Amino acid sequence: MLAKRIIPCLDIKDGQTVKGVHFVDFRRAGDPVELGEAYSKQGADELVFLDITASYEGRKTFTDLVSKVAARISIPFTVGGGIHELADIDRLLEAGADKVSINTAALLKPQLIDEIARNFGSQICVVAIDAKLEEDGKWRCYINGGHRPVERELLDWALEAQDRGAGEILFTSMSHDGVKTGYPNEALAMLADRLSIPLIASGGAGTMEHFKEAFVLGKADAALAAGVFHFGEIKIPELKAYLKKEGITVRE
Repeated sequence: MLAKRIIPCLDIKDGQTVKGVHFVDFRRAGDPVELGEAYSKQGADELVFLDITASYEGRKTFTDLVSKVAARISIPFTVGGGIHELADIDRLLEAGADKVSINTAALLKPQLIDEIARNFGSQICVVAIDAKLEEDGKWRCYINGGHRPVERELLDWALEAQDRGAGEILFTSMSHDGVKTGYPNEALAMLADRLSIPLIASGGAGTMEHFKEAFVLGKADAALAAGVFHFGEIKIPELKAYLKKEGITVRE
């Protein structure tokens, strides 16, 4: 069995790491360079860096911040926010990113996924999907940092992204984001059963048990979290020891 990955996420707003609830009400969580270095040393498997205002405000990701973080960590590093064309990806890979995460741009121009896969390889292309469980029982996709709904459903879009060449799907449940009641395991399992590429769970981590459930019930390949790590509620070495004790394969 492939080892499950634990991935801290740095949501960056105005150069600082922040944490919100349901994609709003952000509070500061520290310096991204220091946090990134600390997670790398603590045994995180990867790091995700999302400039959460980049797409919404039409800004480019802070390339210099990416360089500073990349220089201080020794784990795979995924960067997203404000990526619209291949030149943006070139710049971020040059700055030290290992993978890029695209969200808004992919939904507005799906062929961007094909272009990235063709030019750089599927392994660097993470398609991030922000979705909310609507009253009609459907998971609707959102763009621009969760500000705007689009007429696409979660499963349908994830399958198209995979077909176009995405290497991984990062699914964030806006309904679960920041409320610490657990990951959206039913939706994760639905995706995992249909996808042949790795699935990263995001949104809802509050306890160590939530991570276990994402892997066992949600069948996710990796679990991403922010606030529980940034504010010291869960320590990565302790989380890995707990998961191992529960019979889940994790990297040492």
